[in-house]
Amino acid sequence: MKTAVSIPDELFKTAEKTAKRLGIPRSQLFAKALEEFIEFHSKESVTESLNKIYRKGNDSSKENINNLSIELLRKSLKNDSW
Repeated sequence: MKTAVSIPDELFKTAEKTAKRLGIPRSQLFAKALEEFIEFHSKESVTESLNKIYRKGNDSSKENINNLSIELLRKSLKNDSW
């Protein structure tokens, strides 16, 4: 799809140089940059969602992790002689 966007002159010049250095068309550089930007921000929203979920279940989750940790420690030390 073809589109028109306005960007600062210096950014355009830098993009032009970068595309030439990489040996790719400028439009491909812009498409890749946009793709990476969207991917980066998508990961941020996933992280935010997971943080909210874990904050809500914080007490029971910590308790479950602590119980599991204690059980694993007991199993690993079972055959140790002190």
